[in-house]
Amino acid sequence: MIRPGDSFRAIFNKLLQPFSYFCLSKSKYGRDKFHEEVRKALENEGWTITDDPLSFKVGNLQVQIDLGAERIIAAERGSEKIAIEIKTFGHISFITALYEAVGKYIIYRNVLKITQPERTLYLATPESVYNRFFEEPVIQNMMQDEGFRLVVYNQTTETITKWIN
Repeated sequence: MIRPGDSFRAIFNKLLQPFSYFCLSKSKYGRDKFHEEVRKALENEGWTITDDPLSFKVGNLQVQIDLGAERIIAAERGSEKIAIEIKTFGHISFITALYEAVGKYIIYRNVLKITQPERTLYLATPESVYNRFFEEPVIQNMMQDEGFRLVVYNQTTETITKWIN
């Protein structure tokens, strides 16, 4: 029920609530559908999750990347730090989901350059989506030209199947 004094966001959310079952890529908590599976896959590979989510304030902008993680490489090298933006590509249109993912990736990469330049950004995508779409030459060229880094995961086995730098 909409009440006097409700914020625009609260009214908007209440109006959209009956249609929430159409949202395929986010859980009810605003996380991507396979957030926990990616988190477990990273932990299984020896990563320590340091931030869930990894949040920054840059000027007037608040940015939240899905996960921050690190792992010890060797005593003389210190640790490797990464940030992971998880995408399920659960929209009706892969291209629409890709627009969103590419835009977020570019913004997040630039925010990390300012706030935590030692952290490397990766876009996490399900193995089934990678095999179906990301091996297309036009997508491969775009990813290479833009310097994207990918983590391909299997949500069923909670494993990372590929790291693409």
